[in-house]
Amino acid sequence: MAAVATTAPRHSRPRGRFRGAALGVVAWLAGLVFVLPMLWMVLTSFHSETDAATNPPSVAAALTWDGYREFFGLTGGASPWPALINSMTASLVSTLLTLLLALPAAYALSIRPVKKWTDVLFFFLSTKMLPLVAALLPIYLFAKNTGLLDNIWALVILYTAMNLPIAVWMMQSFLSEVPVAIIEAAQIDGARLPTVLGRVVAPIALPGIAATALICFIFSWNELMFARVLTGVVAETAPVFLTTFITSQGLFLAKVCAASLVISLPVLAAGFAAQDKLVQGLSLGAVK
Repeated sequence: MAAVATTAPRHSRPRGRFRGAALGVVAWLAGLVFVLPMLWMVLTSFHSETDAATNPPSVAAALTWDGYREFFGLTGGASPWPALINSMTASLVSTLLTLLLALPAAYALSIRPVKKWTDVLFFFLSTKMLPLVAALLPIYLFAKNTGLLDNIWALVILYTAMNLPIAVWMMQSFLSEVPVAIIEAAQIDGARLPTVLGRVVAPIALPGIAATALICFIFSWNELMFARVLTGVVAETAPVFLTTFITSQGLFLAKVCAASLVISLPVLAAGFAAQDKLVQGLSLGAVK
């Protein structure tokens, strides 16, 4: 008996192509919705204050570097470099401390699970549900009584504590994908816990660790409320420095856009450099 053909009906192919094209158009439109505000900010940063404040906005206005000159203090204003250095110090050091603390905690909750480890993870996540403003006054009083006001190390400790729950939560899911047999083989060879974490677990879970580090860095770099309250002149961060351009009188839109773009560059550069690790980390375990 001749074999029966099982090819798909021809009328289903145009439908599939149309659906793929429609999804592509929707994806491009969604991308434009997210990108257009950023592109508009870049264009506005190169306009003069008068052109930036026109209504409707002037797209074809003359371009100028005045906003960037004012941001970098070339016209007599304050220099942004101390604030940028403070933000970089607080973000990098707190991210490093968060990873050092989150890695063994995630190892205990995934590869060597403790009792009721799901309750532990829920407790970690529940700490992120507390409104930040509810903890603002106690933290301010603690910093004042301990002499940590306007101190960059107060922000380092605070950012580490704020990012640690989400870091443990993320890394627990990443480390749960590490084969236990490899860890047991290393332990049979005499490797202790620091060696297992540093030479066995960390290289395998590197994409997840990179994704966690990038997210912690972004959260620390963008934090404004605590930095605004706990810092003054010495430990002022980049987001706090950005708010100084907003005044009750006069025009400031162009220089605020210029400052926003410059302050966003470290985060954009870090995301672009680690985009492959970020995608691998966020998709780790999604496909079995």
